[in-house]
Amino acid sequence: MSAKDYQKDYYKTLGVPKTATAAEIKKSYRELARKYHPDANKGSAEAEDRFKEITEAYNVLSDEKQRKEYDEARSMFGGFRTAAGRPGAGGGGTFDLGDLFGSGEGLGDVLGGILRNRNRPGGGAATRARRGADVETETTLAFGDAIDGATVTLRLTGEGPCPVCGGTGAKSGTVPKVCPDCHGTGQQARNLGGFGLSEPCKTCRGRGLVVEDPCPSCTGSGRAMSSRTIQARIPAGVADSQRIRIPGRGAPGEHGGKAGDLYVKVHVQPHEVFGRTGDNLTVTVPVTFTELALGAEIKVPTHRGPAVTLRIPAGTPSGQVFRVAGRGIRRKDGTMGDLRATVEVTVPQDLNKNTKAKSALEDLRIATAGLDPREELLRKARQDWPK
Repeated sequence: MSAKDYQKDYYKTLGVPKTATAAEIKKSYRELARKYHPDANKGSAEAEDRFKEITEAYNVLSDEKQRKEYDEARSMFGGFRTAAGRPGAGGGGTFDLGDLFGSGEGLGDVLGGILRNRNRPGGGAATRARRGADVETETTLAFGDAIDGATVTLRLTGEGPCPVCGGTGAKSGTVPKVCPDCHGTGQQARNLGGFGLSEPCKTCRGRGLVVEDPCPSCTGSGRAMSSRTIQARIPAGVADSQRIRIPGRGAPGEHGGKAGDLYVKVHVQPHEVFGRTGDNLTVTVPVTFTELALGAEIKVPTHRGPAVTLRIPAGTPSGQVFRVAGRGIRRKDGTMGDLRATVEVTVPQDLNKNTKAKSALEDLRIATAGLDPREELLRKARQDWPK
């Protein structure tokens, strides 16, 4: 149950005293359920909400184990909420112990652990499981592998259980002892002025165990640096410098705790032909002046696929971008991005070896001598000259 569950008065919801028997609780529930059932209150949102509250309360109080935990938790913390002006209040407003735990471990989880430890035979507790640390590493992919996805081999170096003592932290032939201060729970209660709050035990640092004769290799920490090699799948479409999370492949946990996560920062090598903008691939296609001026059909390369034919209309300017649909990067929803092809006119570097082409260009220059492509540019530039 969560912190909000413990704050609710289920006995009041069902209209029974805290000493009510299981039969009395059941009887009251049936009467209230018939009264507020949605079928008997068509279209009443208030009756529907009341029916949900009644059912929630009955589910807890009708279960012997849940009822016991609920009763102990409420008696321990007095209902969890202390309004201003009541004994133990610390000022204006209402104070909620659930806020002390932030977005990490819930109050219900902590209380559940306290009650389970209290009910364990002998009053002790098993050593608290600890989640392994997250691990970060980097890898470099070829451009094509980043687009299509790839399985990479990663060599990880980090903390893990000490191979000499097996993670116990104790010297061979000895075993750790239960911490005398927290009795193995790894937690200690701290007084908050009328309230108690659990925090990691300072003696054992939350491990629940104390090592009297430490392992010479790890000096009692139970941890040691080690290397391991794993295979990791990098999803298709990963971008340069993107961080990929691989759950459960980080450092192993302690005492049955879950392993941490692995975070892989991916570096993508540039491609000689293709570039990338979001989910689209880009390519610059060289064309001749006559292909742009007169129009043409040209071949455009695609990534790891056959070339496609692109039709260029007559009079196309250099730098025009054409869209080739569905030849880009696969998105998470399965659709494909586009290939954006930019046509760029190429200028012949040496026409001395091709006198026919040179002569044709000379004829073109003579034929277009009266056309000045810069005339409009110069006219606009003169508009803001002083009069």
